[in-house]
Amino acid sequence: MRACIQRVSDAKVTIGGKVAGSCGQGFVVLLGVGPQDTSELAQLLWSKIFGLRVFDDGEGKMNLSLGQVDGEVLVISQFTLYADCRRGRRPSFVDAAGPELGNELYERFCSLAEKDVRHVGRGRFGADMQVSLTNDGPVTIWLDTDELTRPRHQSS
Repeated sequence: MRACIQRVSDAKVTIGGKVAGSCGQGFVVLLGVGPQDTSELAQLLWSKIFGLRVFDDGEGKMNLSLGQVDGEVLVISQFTLYADCRRGRRPSFVDAAGPELGNELYERFCSLAEKDVRHVGRGRFGADMQVSLTNDGPVTIWLDTDELTRPRHQSS
């Protein structure tokens, strides 16, 4: 799974001109699912995101997590995070999960977030969506479960 996380002061997603989901201070999570992803990886990714200490404390240092600031989340399905642009000019998306698995793990991820966060806004899987947000900082972080599960290199 891949996620592009943006710390926001507010965000919303519209579908067909109507607001489908929104959030206040917290994160917008653009979530991509790969064909080998599992429910366990969704849990790992959510746990990492929920624990990220990227909100300012009383001294202006990024030291607080989403839960510590009572933050909100807006989760948007984003298969294009699996774009392969190595050849030509038209990206290939064959590395993204199929719709059934993609939707299943998107819903699982949102359910995990709803257990920890008081408000979780959602887009709609597979829909044409317009996302607007105010990136706070700006703070934008890229996470990939392939990297989160890979052993770190040991320095000599």
